[in-house]
Amino acid sequence: MGQPPQAGEPTSASDARRDLYGLVKAAQHDGVTTLIHKLVNKGVERVLLAPLDRFPAARKAGAFPVWPLSAAQKEFGTLISRAAGGEPQVLRRNSTPIAVLIPADPNELALSPDTAAPEGTATAGGAVPTQPTPTRERGRRLATLGDAIGAVLATGSAPGLPFGLACLDEATGGLHPGRLVLVAAEPQVGGSLIGLAAARAALARGARVLYAASGPSSADITRRIIAAEAGGDYARLRTDVLTQDEQQVVERLRHAPLLIDDGSDLTAEAIADTAPLADDLALVVVDRLQRAHNPRLPLSGEHLPKASQVLRELARSQNVPVLAVVDTDDPALVNLLDADVILTLTHTPGQQTTTVTVAERDLGTIATTTLCPDLAHARFLDTSPTPATAAPTPATGANEAAEALPDTVGTAADHQLAEAALPFTSGAVKGLPAEATRLLAALRSALAGAHVKDLDDLHAPLTELAVAGLRTPDSAEGRRLAAALHAYIASAATEEPSGSASAPAGAVATAAEDADEVRRDDDDGLVPGDEQDEPEGAVFPALRILKESVARSKMHPIPVIRTEDRGAGPWPLISEDMDGEPGWVHPDVTRTRRAHERNGKRVRRDQLDVPASFGDGLMCLIDRNGSFPSACSAVPLAPNKLLHTGPLDVFDKSQAGIYQITVPAWAYPDMPHPLGRLAERPDEQGRVWVTTPHIKMLERLHRDGHLTNPVRIHDSWTGKANESLFKPFYQATKDARTELLQSGGESYTNYKTRLSIALRLLWPKRPESRSPFWRPDWRMSVVAEASVRHWTVAFKAVQAGHQLIALRNVDAAIFWVPDETAPDTYRVGTGFGEVKAKFIQPGTFIPEGDD
Repeated sequence: MGQPPQAGEPTSASDARRDLYGLVKAAQHDGVTTLIHKLVNKGVERVLLAPLDRFPAARKAGAFPVWPLSAAQKEFGTLISRAAGGEPQVLRRNSTPIAVLIPADPNELALSPDTAAPEGTATAGGAVPTQPTPTRERGRRLATLGDAIGAVLATGSAPGLPFGLACLDEATGGLHPGRLVLVAAEPQVGGSLIGLAAARAALARGARVLYAASGPSSADITRRIIAAEAGGDYARLRTDVLTQDEQQVVERLRHAPLLIDDGSDLTAEAIADTAPLADDLALVVVDRLQRAHNPRLPLSGEHLPKASQVLRELARSQNVPVLAVVDTDDPALVNLLDADVILTLTHTPGQQTTTVTVAERDLGTIATTTLCPDLAHARFLDTSPTPATAAPTPATGANEAAEALPDTVGTAADHQLAEAALPFTSGAVKGLPAEATRLLAALRSALAGAHVKDLDDLHAPLTELAVAGLRTPDSAEGRRLAAALHAYIASAATEEPSGSASAPAGAVATAAEDADEVRRDDDDGLVPGDEQDEPEGAVFPALRILKESVARSKMHPIPVIRTEDRGAGPWPLISEDMDGEPGWVHPDVTRTRRAHERNGKRVRRDQLDVPASFGDGLMCLIDRNGSFPSACSAVPLAPNKLLHTGPLDVFDKSQAGIYQITVPAWAYPDMPHPLGRLAERPDEQGRVWVTTPHIKMLERLHRDGHLTNPVRIHDSWTGKANESLFKPFYQATKDARTELLQSGGESYTNYKTRLSIALRLLWPKRPESRSPFWRPDWRMSVVAEASVRHWTVAFKAVQAGHQLIALRNVDAAIFWVPDETAPDTYRVGTGFGEVKAKFIQPGTFIPEGDD
């Protein structure tokens, strides 16, 4: 490409066409005006390629024809003829005007009254008569304040592209060209859905969007858009089954100007190289930047600061907004990324809204707003006038969510239960049996209509429902409903119902006492119906996948031991203690139980106080991801029956089963015993029964010199080993988790619930259970494998010099660290085998579950 001519130097139309991008850049950045001539039959047509400052009226939307540079270059001869004839031709990059073609003779320019420049600011030809502008030696133009004011006034209000969420648009002013906007949110909070909302809003305006997906696939993006646009169930869309409404949405979106790049080798440089090739690009979305390093994802780990610089330069050079999502709200990392605008999303358990904090790079926090997560439909909704209530789905309408219940009838417990049930009765959240949803909806209707008799009629079935131990989803909404049901039971013993009829005395008198006992009837935590296959379209049909995994084995596994055989042989020897889970606290650490209130109930939590000899520091809480399904990747099992193989001189690696051994001595006070709680419960001879994972670990510890004596096997029941029996199940759970973790909400909760149920069904405790499995050795081997992996990684950390102060279950470890750095033997991330790390100060209780 040749050098653009200086101002006043004429050039031919053909040369100008060739050098158009350079001429436009000179006009935009250096204020250079180029005279262009074109030979025609009647003589010569002359036009000026000029900066917008010379013709401010060109900035007014819709006043003149506007051409993207690529199209202008193709039709350049036609544009010259039109401009020479008095019709200015505006050139734009993406959606922003940057230069204009006007006639060289001002008398040829025809302006309508509404497009003419204000009196005193421009001549009839549109050239602004300002004082000579100071320039540098190389010709860089310096704008005077008067020029800048004139440009702003001529441009008028130019709001950015909308997010499609009114409260967020009001807080930010939209997405402005040339700016890098960073959405910072922890996994499961919905950061990706902000990027998706912005893309949908741009597509609705017919604007072209480049969606760079580093993590989610193009199929993920497509399903989320369909779910959000149609209000369909995102989890069901994974089965590729569409309703009629969703099919109509698909047809509407089929030709939307959305470009998706989901290559595994996606880099910021690749995005920057691709964006200029997309004509009329209006928005770039990068989903997502991953905090934890992943060798397969260049947009992760230590590469993020450099990537953000490239994306910021992309926004400026292409004059488009670039919105990037990062999977953390850690300010230490977020500030390193140096974005122009940062949207930080936080969600507090128990709340039905997500808080969005808006900050600008030079100003800090400028606004705060709230959104209502509708994660089941892969979107956020604007909060209603009553933000404490969940937003309904399009199918239910907004009236129920916005309407406040009158307080003229009903008890406080009635109102509390009705408000807690609203997300479920409105359809915004699913997960309750149909009968429970019907009763709770009837309660809300009775309160809204002040129907005293209906309230009295509902009191008995609602009390029965609460006492029966209704299973609620493991989510903020589910926990709130569970607390309201508990309060409803407690109030039943002291408060009379709203009408003249009284509740059944027996149900009320014992309700509070029985409520907590219902869940303790079944040791396996299962309820009737759990053993049934999941329905078609389920988020994650875990039981069906587990059955198929076993059926695929060529060893012809025996998934169910006959009822008449369960009372003899190895089966009575298997117990829950064989999991080997630790419940260990360092002997120098003081453990105190502290009262804590969660979801309206008083519970007790541990407080760990370390001695001064440990030095200054804080506690690092380690939480392993997917311990049980991860263990299924290579757990040694005997697919067929266990045969009595008696005492063994050596452990046979080709076999798996259960073994009776002497509890080995353990001489490391800074680590719990490798057998966990099992080591504390030997028989009179100091022996315990263990599964294959623990035998293999003890063999390894002896080989490495950590155990003095070899493992001695006094008795055994074994069969031919297979470590891949559950591997297809593991792979399916891993793939589903990767996808569902980003959508979060009810879909991810249902996935975890069904996964847990499937593994517990390996050893159902109720005699009447119709589970497709009854293999307690399989169940305990999976738990033992998870426990062994958990213990082994902690032991490596201790060997590396880290101070372990507590080790629990199959996924929780607590280290004493000098700063907010987790032991390097752990991989911090969201994948199987990786961990989440949280840091708390001394004197703070140890949170559990969803505290």
